[in-house]
Amino acid sequence: MTGLHIALLVAAAAANTFSAVADFLRLERIRVGMARVGVPTRLLPWLGVPKAVAVAGLLAGLARPWFAVAAAAGLVVFFLLAILTHLRVGDRMIGLPLGFLLLAAAVVVTAPV
Repeated sequence: MTGLHIALLVAAAAANTFSAVADFLRLERIRVGMARVGVPTRLLPWLGVPKAVAVAGLLAGLARPWFAVAAAAGLVVFFLLAILTHLRVGDRMIGLPLGFLLLAAAVVVTAPV
């Protein structure tokens, strides 16, 4: 495992921990963004669950790299769907989910073969 991969993995785990907690707490900024794309506030905690599970997988990937690859691949799919949800309603505010997507993709790309 390279230092770059570990750094990206830890960064992805930290970012998604923050994102999951924000969903669980239904932070105002998150509620506003979800309302803009038509996602009911009551679903926010459920959007935090896959992120929290992915964080566990990323951290487990420090011991078993394939866990990190699987978790990061799941996050790639999650954030692709998030971006598509925004674009579907004409919302171009995709910078945040795009950053999460790129970070997850970087974990996959830098994984040891």
